[in-house]
Amino acid sequence: MRCHICDEPTLMFMDQKQQMLYHHCRDCEYIFKHPSVYQDLAEQKARYDLHENEEESEGYRAYFQRFLDFVLPLVQNPKSALDFGCGESILLSCMLEEQGIACDYYDPLYHPEGLSDDKKYDLIVSTEVFEHLHQPREVFESLMKRLNVGGFLAIQTEFHPNEMGAFMHWYYTKDPTHIVFFTAKTFEVLSDLSKCRFVDDNGKNMLVIKKK
Repeated sequence: MRCHICDEPTLMFMDQKQQMLYHHCRDCEYIFKHPSVYQDLAEQKARYDLHENEEESEGYRAYFQRFLDFVLPLVQNPKSALDFGCGESILLSCMLEEQGIACDYYDPLYHPEGLSDDKKYDLIVSTEVFEHLHQPREVFESLMKRLNVGGFLAIQTEFHPNEMGAFMHWYYTKDPTHIVFFTAKTFEVLSDLSKCRFVDDNGKNMLVIKKK
């Protein structure tokens, strides 16, 4: 099977404990579960409905504040933004509004009306979304088309350890809705393929990319 990101051949490996088959691209460090275990939107929603993300929670706000503290110094004072894949909560959108950034929000399950085909943005944020995507390159390219020239895409998703022993014990794969996994290098390759500029990452789970 070929890589979803760079189309190079992948190597298969089995997590015997989970009885889960994976594919690993050595070229861009992308790892994905075998497509036979991918869930449809209804199955995913049943799990998401169990999340307890209260907008009034100080911890939940602090979680998004850490993301904004990394992103905002890198994105050159955007005037407009989109929170892509926001889930049920619109807290991140509200926090961007508090910074003087007009922000729309979209989620295919909870806020499906939030996208306009002819609207473009200075900034698109996407937190804990990319690990759920069946075709992350297609989504990445579609988001780039929604950015103004010189706009920024900011993503949060846990970077995998890229070492098989550590990967087998990595907590992030245990969620059945987490099906694809990245490192910063994966997004650097994706940026090059899409003729974008990889701006920076925090070495753990956050990155910013600029549309040229």
